[in-house]
Amino acid sequence: METLKSFVGGKWHTATSGFRDLHDPSTEDIIARASSDGVDFAAAASHARTVGGPALRSLNFTERGAVLAKISKVLGEAREELIDLSMKNTGVTRRDAKFDLDGATGTLAYYGYKAKELGEDFYLRDGDGEALGRSARFWGQHVHVPLQGVAVLVGAYNFPAWGFAEKMACAFLAGVPVIVKPATSTAWVAARCAEIIVESGAAPEGTFSFVAGSTGDLLDHLGPQDVLAFTGSASTGLALRSHAGMLAQNVRVNVEADSLNAAVLAPDLDGSSDTMSLFYREIVREITQKTGQKCTAVRRIFVPEDRCDEVIEELRFRLGDVVPGDPRDEQTTMGPLCTSDQLVDTVEGVAALQKAGAELVLGTGARSDGAGATEGKGYFFAPHLLRAPSADAVSLVHEREVFGPVSTVIPYAGDASEVAEYVARGRGSLVTSIYSDDESWVGQALATAGAWNGRLYLASAKMAEQAVGSGLALPQSKHGGPGRAGGGEELGGIRGLSLYMNRVALQGSKTMIERLL
Repeated sequence: METLKSFVGGKWHTATSGFRDLHDPSTEDIIARASSDGVDFAAAASHARTVGGPALRSLNFTERGAVLAKISKVLGEAREELIDLSMKNTGVTRRDAKFDLDGATGTLAYYGYKAKELGEDFYLRDGDGEALGRSARFWGQHVHVPLQGVAVLVGAYNFPAWGFAEKMACAFLAGVPVIVKPATSTAWVAARCAEIIVESGAAPEGTFSFVAGSTGDLLDHLGPQDVLAFTGSASTGLALRSHAGMLAQNVRVNVEADSLNAAVLAPDLDGSSDTMSLFYREIVREITQKTGQKCTAVRRIFVPEDRCDEVIEELRFRLGDVVPGDPRDEQTTMGPLCTSDQLVDTVEGVAALQKAGAELVLGTGARSDGAGATEGKGYFFAPHLLRAPSADAVSLVHEREVFGPVSTVIPYAGDASEVAEYVARGRGSLVTSIYSDDESWVGQALATAGAWNGRLYLASAKMAEQAVGSGLALPQSKHGGPGRAGGGEELGGIRGLSLYMNRVALQGSKTMIERLL
């Protein structure tokens, strides 16, 4: 059995107590253990600030980008090993393992490439400067400078590689060292990534730390130049935000939380259109990819009321072809849920929606056996589809996220403004996908849907050939959302660096400011 180690203060640390077991989701066997007992978190944070911070800030953007490019390369070279480990540790299929790992290396490579555009500068201009007096002699310019602290990156269990890589890419390019803390249940994948990064020597000393196990008292040692970037449940995000010490120190906190994302089928589409085909293909993928354990997965499907029977029948047919099972079995097309707790929560969530008035139109509401797995073993749950009588009849569908291969079809009358209001009842989402070839109709939904979403995925015939799906968080676009989704922002190209930098207004001689920058 593997014992996961932490890398803090420039050296590896192996705990001797306080272990938590990690399980193979397909067999329930214990495969590893993790604990951070004995880690001096105050010293770990100090080492990152005093050794790693100066090392990164001494590099210009191009040089920081080269570090990211090398990390992307060494992780990419270990791709096959990490895919096999991901299938064992997280229960995902080979395709879904690649989705996580390629997302990680791709995002790191993207920011390595963007660094070249920023060149040999050390600071990031924020817009154009302007005269503050009668002439340009007295000039004003906003500029971002790196924070002089450490970024603590706390990830969720569903993306053990991509989850930390997207945060780390922005922090490193901004000039801030990181302490990576993945969810313990799937930490083996992240731990192996950490070993590869450390062994490669790609990251300058002190710039990269890794914690296997709990955060201990780490948060007690964060100060006003530090950042906490968290992905996970809204309840955990609230607890982190409410930490007394961090509130007192005004620690910068970014939360990307769960959300009730929606897909909207507009009334202009017919069954033979390219956009309609795209709708079915992408909805099935969003329900089943990573067994529905994605913060961007579609939980609510809004369909014109006269099309509901047709849509449900087609989705039932397509989802019926999905084979849950051990990802190492050739029949399997969807793996198990990651943990026993997640299985319990998913079963309870489906039951709660049924009790609230939703009709179960696909699935049994109970755990299933998996292909290639021992009967009664594994955290398997087949795709489930529910139908709500209306958006008003089952209010819980806008409140309870079932974090598994589960979605609910909800009828609406066909009006764009009406369905946008229904989308907004989720109180803030990461993404809503709208399937329509009618620009005027989409325009009517834009204001309300845009106010309650971090991203709008506008699917149409004109982009269908290059469509990547609403669930893919591309590094070029913002990832995050208002309200329930956490109120945070990550990625978004160069915008992603601002979380780890301080914006300062420079006021003085234009000549001096230009020379400084």
